[in-house]
Amino acid sequence: MNSSDEKIQVSLRDVRKSFGALEVIKGVSMDVRKGEVVCIIGPSGSGKSTLLRCINALVPIDQGSIDVCGIQVNDPDLDELELRRRIGMVFQSYNLFPHRTALQNVMMAPIHVLKQDKAEVEQRARALLEKVRLSEKADAFPGELSGGQQQRVAIARSLAMRPEVMMFDEVTAALDPETVNEVLFAIRELAEDGMTCVLVTHEMAFAREIADRVYFTDRGVIVEYGPPAELFGNPQDPRTQDFLGQIL
Repeated sequence: MNSSDEKIQVSLRDVRKSFGALEVIKGVSMDVRKGEVVCIIGPSGSGKSTLLRCINALVPIDQGSIDVCGIQVNDPDLDELELRRRIGMVFQSYNLFPHRTALQNVMMAPIHVLKQDKAEVEQRARALLEKVRLSEKADAFPGELSGGQQQRVAIARSLAMRPEVMMFDEVTAALDPETVNEVLFAIRELAEDGMTCVLVTHEMAFAREIADRVYFTDRGVIVEYGPPAELFGNPQDPRTQDFLGQIL
């Protein structure tokens, strides 16, 4: 567990977001420190994925403030490229380019967006594929890979931008049970390497094992949070008790 004086890398203050008349996020505040792993759990429709999209500026917030590595995400003059360099995001759908090989998918953003040297990027991309245990699939196209393999390529692709924070949005939701573990293994290794991670997940055993802190959200608010042993072992709020009672 990180001490409280560790550098805060993600900070949310009273964040609110509505889609039309529906308020999806209702005044959420949280801090994520460098090297910390935070898991966000809760029923479907509780605003978890929207929260990640707000942090990554994919969805604008209506109120409050979000700071990522010193960048004010809610600034109207936000440099989105600078933000994307700091924070990587992996989605439930892999979004790989089907006509590019695994290696090319990993190399694209550093070359085209960051204008980095191709030889250097290729070397790094091969190392990242090795990290997610896919060295031998470098020349395979997404259609030739399993869902779990495609998701690991998506993780490598996100890491190629050398982010300081990684966010994962239900990255195992679309996978077969036997491929879930390969993806969780890759995330576990990242966390062990000290990467700051924010995960929206319904894999409760994984959250309990990997997280420094777990946040339980319901209907757009943080109901309670704490170390996993505390939150899973002795939830205080009836809503948390009810939710965990249904799934554990």
